[in-house]
Amino acid sequence: MGRLFPILSVALLVALCASVADAQNGRVSGVVKSDDGQPLKGVTIVADNEDSGLTYTSTTDDKGRFTLLGLRAGLWKFAAAAPGFSTEGGSLTVRTGAPNPPLTFVLKRTGETQFGALGGLTNRDIQAGLDTADRLMAQQKWDQAIEAYQSLADKSPALSFVKLQIAAAHRQKKEYDAALTAYNAVLVSDPGNAQAYLGIAETYQAKGDTSKAEEGLTAAATGPHASREIFFALAELKEAQHAADAAAWYRKAADADPSWGKPRYKLGLAAMEQGNSADATRLLTEAIAVDPASPEAALAKSSLESLKK
Repeated sequence: MGRLFPILSVALLVALCASVADAQNGRVSGVVKSDDGQPLKGVTIVADNEDSGLTYTSTTDDKGRFTLLGLRAGLWKFAAAAPGFSTEGGSLTVRTGAPNPPLTFVLKRTGETQFGALGGLTNRDIQAGLDTADRLMAQQKWDQAIEAYQSLADKSPALSFVKLQIAAAHRQKKEYDAALTAYNAVLVSDPGNAQAYLGIAETYQAKGDTSKAEEGLTAAATGPHASREIFFALAELKEAQHAADAAAWYRKAADADPSWGKPRYKLGLAAMEQGNSADATRLLTEAIAVDPASPEAALAKSSLESLKK
């Protein structure tokens, strides 16, 4: 049985024929095949955005094709699971202002009759369970939300985003030790999960232990699973402390994803505060150019207007 998100387990192909209209809707399409090249029908596709907590599901058709619509911009994790096959997955930074590359999953036969990492859950089961749990979470019924998420986690231990929600509910209840335990449990099965690292840092900050938060983010940012989100979170923490190296971490976040405008916007604001209008104009213009549909692009336009006055 394959791990849920093995590194480099997905082939990301260049989408030469995707339309800009599709991209504006946050559309991601793809195909699932067996290891002998045959299309697989009825495969469950799960898309998870750690930043927002949103999850979408889809099912492949008789040609192995699937489409997910309405995905917001950002880093999404995708997993494909079917009975008798290993579960495969990977990550993709979804764009809303440019075409998204299609995903190709190749599932290896395992000979097993169980449903692999998704424990027999269909996309309808997952979505129904998530809808219930998310509604309870939105109503701040923390204990009931934890119970609902835990029910899903018990049936499908590989769904790391469900465990993240359990941890977040504990944090909301100020059960910080339970939240830390839950976040660390995610990292055991999914060591590259940026949201778990961020959740740990946020929990320590909620406890008033900023040094532990910084220590954890620094370790993550300098380790093998560093990501743009971790760089950015560390930069924000450093900025709040007026640390001199905050800008360096914002630059690392920008370098990690050249199409992400958020760190460039923050660097542009810093340049404005320092009275460096030339650098501020350049960075804010870059933020708009690389990520035109983002909230930061709108903010960058307002900041540019203020520079002209």
